Amino acid sequence: MMAKKAETISLIDTFAEFKETKNIDRATLVSVLEESFRSVIAKLFGSDDNYDVIVNPDKGDFEIYRNRTVVADGEVKDDNREISLTEARQIDEDYEVGEEVSENVDFAKFGRRAILTLRQTLASKILELEHDSLYNKYKDRVGEIVSAEVYQIWKKEMLCVDDEGNELILPKTEQIPSDFYRKGEAVRAVVARVDNTNNNPKIILSRTSPVFLQRLLEAEVPEIHDGLITVRKIARMPGERAKIAVESYDDRIDPVGACVGVKGSRVHGIVRELRGENIDVINYTQNISLFITRALSPAAVNSVRIHEEEHKAEVYLNPDQVSLAIGKSGLNIKLASMLTEYTIDVFREIEGAEGEGDDIYLDEFVGDIDQWIIDALKSIGMETAKDVLNAPREMLVSRADLEEETVDEVLRILGEEFEEE
Repeated sequence: MMAKKAETISLIDTFAEFKETKNIDRATLVSVLEESFRSVIAKLFGSDDNYDVIVNPDKGDFEIYRNRTVVADGEVKDDNREISLTEARQIDEDYEVGEEVSENVDFAKFGRRAILTLRQTLASKILELEHDSLYNKYKDRVGEIVSAEVYQIWKKEMLCVDDEGNELILPKTEQIPSDFYRKGEAVRAVVARVDNTNNNPKIILSRTSPVFLQRLLEAEVPEIHDGLITVRKIARMPGERAKIAVESYDDRIDPVGACVGVKGSRVHGIVRELRGENIDVINYTQNISLFITRALSPAAVNSVRIHEEEHKAEVYLNPDQVSLAIGKSGLNIKLASMLTEYTIDVFREIEGAEGEGDDIYLDEFVGDIDQWIIDALKSIGMETAKDVLNAPREMLVSRADLEEETVDEVLRILGEEFEEE
């Protein structure tokens, strides 16, 4: 008796567990429970079509009825489908041969193995449903901002849970370098993608994606949300700096002013959320040289020469503007290139330099400068001595992939050539 009671309790616990199951509607739950019972019965008796299963998830109980046909004593060929007249009359003495007997079956009588099978079947079906429901909930939310709570922090990723307890993953690579979270803190990020390998959905979040910045802008700037201003392009170095190109279809609206807000009030909250990422907002234009000029702000550009086929641009500035155009660690020029999708080369414009002596091809310096260095300089479009002398030192180091000492030596040799003249 004790064993039977324990089995019944474990069944009720099983029900309690699944009754708590979130994200799954009642009708689905009932059909899953019924399906699970039927599959266990089919395993035990080879077929479940003469059984009725009634599930009541609210009460946490169920009833199973077996339907058998009454046959004359001694003629029972299939215990599962037939019942002898004597046995039938023990249930109700009015039964006759050929009638159908429906009797309540105690599932616990099927034994411990049946109960275990039921629990496993249920658990795997529920897991499948939860996976489906998680996938369906998030597959259409890619590109939306979500708020979640930090649940666990590992070296390469962080596990967060949303308000329904769903697990979301924020990889280290999608976190802003200066992001620092503790367990239990709230985190805002954009749903970057939903992987669903082997029906095991993984929701990947991102705080470094340009989409995250775009959604934050939409939330802060009503004109973007209403479609009066369009964000045309975003380039980000997460946590450092970002450039945003915006356009307005209404001449009365200044898109840059609307995005920045009075005294920067609108971008202020975004900058805080992005750990102090500086945000430059510029007016978008289809005129590529004007777009490049604006993208290089705050530097003042004198002129731009475009090479459309190669997607390259040569930008000429006064010497005092060069370091502004390049920016700290080359950030400004990198972002301008990302924003405009053009490789940008910066050149110093030295007044009166054009007329001072004739220019000299680099090849003529072979005796003083190693051939591989000349080749490296030519590979980034430097053909003559003045090309090199007018180019910023920082650019020569990074673009031509040369050591600083090498660049300084080259500049010294070339400079002396012109001084002698």
